[in-house]
Amino acid sequence: MKRALDRPLAQITMAISLADAIDDFIIDREMRRLSPRTIKYYRDELGFFRSWLGERATHDVRTSDLRRWFLALGERRNAGGLHANYRALRAFFRWVWQEYEYEQTNPMVKIAPPKVPDKRQDPVSLDTVRTLLQACKSGFYGRRNKAMVLGLLDTGCRSAEFLALNIGDVDVRSGRVRIDGGKGGKDRVVFLGRRALGTMRRYLRLRPDAEPADALWVSIKGWRLSYEGLRSMVRHLAERAGVPAPRLHDFRRAFCIESLRNGANIYALQQMTGHADLDTLRRYLKQTEQDLVKEHRRTSPVDNSL
Repeated sequence: MKRALDRPLAQITMAISLADAIDDFIIDREMRRLSPRTIKYYRDELGFFRSWLGERATHDVRTSDLRRWFLALGERRNAGGLHANYRALRAFFRWVWQEYEYEQTNPMVKIAPPKVPDKRQDPVSLDTVRTLLQACKSGFYGRRNKAMVLGLLDTGCRSAEFLALNIGDVDVRSGRVRIDGGKGGKDRVVFLGRRALGTMRRYLRLRPDAEPADALWVSIKGWRLSYEGLRSMVRHLAERAGVPAPRLHDFRRAFCIESLRNGANIYALQQMTGHADLDTLRRYLKQTEQDLVKEHRRTSPVDNSL
C-alpha cells in the first residue's frame, strides 16, 4: 500500500493501514528530535497494539477495539504499564486524526485513562547516601563514584540525562550544568553545589582520555558509562556498604523532597526537574508523617495564634 505521506493531498482521506500510520507517526517524532528512548517507547507500545489488533485501516479502529485491548493488556501489566500504553495510543490517535483529517470521532476520546494508585514514591534516604559515599574507595573509581552519587542527588537529573552529559555541559567554576534535549526534547539548566562540584573537579583530574572524547562519565578504559554501568556501580557500593541498593530514580526523588524541605520554591523546582506540570511533580513530593508533624507544630493555630 502506498504510504500516506507520499500521496496527493486530495487522497489523504483514503484508507491508511495501521502499520503505515505508525511508521508516519514515528517519522514525525524523529523529526521533532525526541530522544531515542522516547522513540523506542512509542515504537514498542504501538507495535504491541498493532500485533494484537492485526491489519486494520486506522479509521476503522473503534472505541470498542480499544476497550478490549486495554482489558487484555491489564491482565499482563500493572497499572503503571497500562497507563504507559494508554499515553502512547492517545498521542498516536490524536496525531492521526490531525494529520489525516478524518471526519469521524477519534476513538480514544471516550477512553478514560487507567487509574494509577497514588502511592508515595520513596526517595533514597540521606543516611543511605552517606553510607554509599563512605563505601567509595580511593583512586579513579572512588573519585568517579563519589562524584556520580553526589551529582545524581544534587542535580535531580534523570539517569539518561545524567549519562549523556559532556564535559562542556558543566561549568566547573559556577556549577551550572546544561541539559540538552531532556525528556520531551526540552533543554534546561541544573546545578551542582559547592561540595558536589569540588568532588567533580577531583574526578576530572583522574579522568582518562575517552571515546567519545567529550563524555563526562567514563570507565577506566575511557568509554562513556552506560545505564547498566551506572546501575551496577550503585549496586556494588550498596553491597559493600551493607545497605539495600537504591534505584537510580530514587536519587531524583530525594532531590525533589529534600529541596522542598530546604525551602525550594516549587515553581523553580519544576524548572530544575523538567516536569511538564506541577501535577507530575506532586507525585515526588508526598511528604512523610514526620514532615507533617513538624509543619503542624510550626503553624498550629492553637499554639501560635490563641
